[in-house]
Order: sequence, then C-alpha cells, then structure tokens
Amino acid sequence: MFVLGSINNLAAKEQPASVAVASPTASPTPTVTPAVLPTATPQPTPTPAPELGAAPVGQTVIGLVVDVVDGDTIKVEVNGTVYTIRYIGIDTPETVHPTEPIEWMGPEASAANTELVDGQQVVLEKDVSETDRYGRLLRYVWLERATGWLLVNAELVRLGFANSSTYPPDVAYQDLFLGAEREARDAGVGLWGATPTPVPTAAPGNCHPSYQGACLLIGHGDYDCEGGSGNGPNYIRGPVYVVGYDEFKLDGDGDRVACEG
Repeated sequence: MFVLGSINNLAAKEQPASVAVASPTASPTPTVTPAVLPTATPQPTPTPAPELGAAPVGQTVIGLVVDVVDGDTIKVEVNGTVYTIRYIGIDTPETVHPTEPIEWMGPEASAANTELVDGQQVVLEKDVSETDRYGRLLRYVWLERATGWLLVNAELVRLGFANSSTYPPDVAYQDLFLGAEREARDAGVGLWGATPTPVPTAAPGNCHPSYQGACLLIGHGDYDCEGGSGNGPNYIRGPVYVVGYDEFKLDGDGDRVACEG
C-alpha cells in the first residue's frame, strides 16, 4: 500500500498544472473618416448679353450734340473738345457736299437727324476704325431714353431717310441695318416712297454758294423770306436749300430748308 500510494503521489506531481489561456482580444476596427469632397464654389449665372442692337456693347464715350451737319454727320462735344462724327453703316442723301447738288430727301434726312439728336446727350460707340478718310470719327450713335436704348443709325434707316451702307471692318450692326432697310422698303417710306422730284439748283453767276434753289447774289445786302419779319431789302420766295454757312439766317428751324412757305 505504501508503494502504491507513492506511485500515486508521483503521478500527481507529474501532471502539468492547468494553465489558464486568455482568449485573444480582437483588434479594434479602425475608424474610417469618410472623405469630404470640397464644396464647389457657386458659379454666378452669366448675365445674357443684350441682343445686338438693343444696347451698346463696345467701347463707348458720352458727348453732347452741338450741331447737326446733315443726315449722317453731327458735331459732338466730348470733355470740352468738339468732334465731327460720321455715322457708321448708313448713308443719307447729300445736302452739304461742296461739289454736288442737294439730293432728293437730303433736307428731310437732315431734319430727321436734327429732331432725333440736336442738343441731346449721346453715347458714341466705336467699332474697329477710328476715322474715315476725311478725319471724321466713325461711330454708332445711341440715345438712352426712358423706354430703352435707341440706335440712331438704325432708326434713320428704319424711317426711310438713310440706306444701309456698311464697309469692312466696321460691320457689327450690318444685319440690323439691312433689316431696317427692308422694313422701310416694305412700308414704302422716305427714300422708298414717292417718285423723287428734281431739286432746283442755283442759277450760275455771282450766287452765294451756301444757297441753292434761288440765286442770292453776293454783295447785294441782306435777304429775308417773303412774308418774314426781317429788314432785308431782298425777299425770297422759297424753298431755298441751305448747303453751307447760313449767312442770311434764313433757316430758322435748322432743317437746311429755308423760306418753305
């Protein structure tokens, strides 16, 4: 019994001690920060460009009309300097050409231009060219009214007092002018209206070069229209067309036609 007990004791000693094994700790799941996309910068809504002909779109300057030369030429004061402005893209009948007679509808074109711009503040818009061969500034002429912008060049064509006449490179409003001319033709107004009647020319001799339709002799004193209130000894029965400097002050309303009735 002693031996058996000793063996049992020895066997008990040889049994390995029970080892507590810790359960493996799971690795923590890393926190994933979601990517943040950059906030798009709001893009401004583009302002629609004005319809061509609805407002000036090019280089502009403001001036005051101080004189209307004829249907397509004016004088404008800009910052104290007076410039002669030739309307771009249109042509009106002659009234002040030094070597050509007054053309049909010329006085009417001058009168229409006068009514539109004389004494008005205008906006002059440049195209490509600066001047014409005569040194006149080439410009589109705009009026800003309560009802919106008015392009005088196009308005004169639309009313029948001018025809479209564009020359490269100054063709920004060419289509507008052609459309206005079609409108005037279809309406039969102005140049596209009644058959023109010849304008009488001055008789040869010592006639004053500023007047046509009657011979106002140079050096024969003052002239006045028949029925007028002037004190000139020579009374004129009109019409008389003023094509230069109105020495005798016959053209009171500035339309280049004097002594109309």
